[in-house]
Amino acid sequence: MRVVIVGGSDAGVMAALRIKELAPETEVIMMQRDQWPNFSICGEPFFLSGEIEDPQPLAHRTKADIEALGISLLLNTNAKSVIKTRKVLVIENEDGEEEELSYDKLLICTGATSRKLDVEGMDLEGVFTLRWIGEMFAIHEFVEVASPKSAVIVGAGYVGMEMADAFTLQGMNVTIVEHNAHVLPRTIGEELAELVHQNVESRGIKLCTNASVTGFSRTETGQLRVTGEIADGSGALDLVADIVIVAIGAVPNDELPRAAGLKLSRGAVVVNERMESSVKDIYCAGDGVMTLHRQLNQYVYQPLGTTSHKQGRVAGSNAVGIPATFKGCVGTQVIKLFDQVIARTGLNDRAAQAHGMNPRTISFTTYDHKVYYPNATPLHIQFTADVDTRLIIGAEIVGHVNGQVAKRVDIIATALYHKMTIDEFSDYDLAYTPPLSSPFDPVQMAAQAWIKDDLERRREIKQGLPVTIEHALVASQAKKQGKKNVRSLFRF
Repeated sequence: MRVVIVGGSDAGVMAALRIKELAPETEVIMMQRDQWPNFSICGEPFFLSGEIEDPQPLAHRTKADIEALGISLLLNTNAKSVIKTRKVLVIENEDGEEEELSYDKLLICTGATSRKLDVEGMDLEGVFTLRWIGEMFAIHEFVEVASPKSAVIVGAGYVGMEMADAFTLQGMNVTIVEHNAHVLPRTIGEELAELVHQNVESRGIKLCTNASVTGFSRTETGQLRVTGEIADGSGALDLVADIVIVAIGAVPNDELPRAAGLKLSRGAVVVNERMESSVKDIYCAGDGVMTLHRQLNQYVYQPLGTTSHKQGRVAGSNAVGIPATFKGCVGTQVIKLFDQVIARTGLNDRAAQAHGMNPRTISFTTYDHKVYYPNATPLHIQFTADVDTRLIIGAEIVGHVNGQVAKRVDIIATALYHKMTIDEFSDYDLAYTPPLSSPFDPVQMAAQAWIKDDLERRREIKQGLPVTIEHALVASQAKKQGKKNVRSLFRF
């Protein structure tokens, strides 16, 4: 049997490796558009910051490594279309010649591409997006040649913030422009974002929030001018920089899926839990597909490297007849900015309410380990659970780089995966030693704070006392309407 894989990054490589594990006799042909297979795109900002001097280690496997596993690898090869009736993939090889390649199973793992602003000047020299390795090398070369002293980052998501960190470490004056009211708007809420604002501003980074970019142009001295609008009408955006990075998200690479006639949603391929597309014997995985959200039990577009790896493995298994299913994601993410780590998992209040849940969030701060042991640092935790079902809904954490933030958000992600209630959470048997934690881990302490808050609220409601301004307004309105059973009006 021949399996052809289009895409040599996370999902494609994981699929190829899994196929060779389960069915070594299978002929596997993997191809990609560029010459850099199995590169870590998540590591790009750390090369551009200078923290990683040699880009080669970003390649998890070389061409020789991959081919030594019995996988044929075609570089600089573009998959153009699929002839489904004949099970043939039409490709353009590295010599520019068109060929036909037959398959028994086809895996499309073409990922996503950087979203671009639809404004004048997006194609000016010195204006970059960053996702694929070619873009990383282009930025690196520009920095080496032009020696920019100032940078504007458009977008304060993960890539934008990591590039602000990177360029600051390179000695540039950095300004971040973000459309929303605070940085990392899809990761944390306003309260924890303020801690991030304080951190980046202490590094000399300027923040322009509630701002949108309307164009790029050249100044008389040859620098880049970034113009735009401030949402509150307080003035126009007018910035000058030597280099600009546009980091406003990603969109699926949908050319081949569209050419193959696959069912799409928002440009991403619609798949089932086996990673099967709408066309028989064509599987899809990675940043180009809709992803099952485990909590919502519905498909969303959420491109993440961790998800791509899992989906590729599932697609590879099913392609060779070994049943496997993708169990869904809960949106677990983490980012390091200077000496600060920001993480989240699950849903926040707003998303939970939009899906019919009754969330409550508490804010909790404690130390990452026993305070009597040196160098304890604060952990700021937002813990969310459903008041009615008591199921854990999500969490956000901000702490020091040595505070094991990623480990702690992973504990909560595991609880979400297993649909654990907040009352069960304290029963987790977690590791403890004073230099690293407490007998109850800080995330368990946060859960206990939620339970205590909930108990106090219920007690006050039982006594007929409004516990928030919102509750007081409800009670006041009910009294005016002559309603006696005020407590029944509150959702708990």
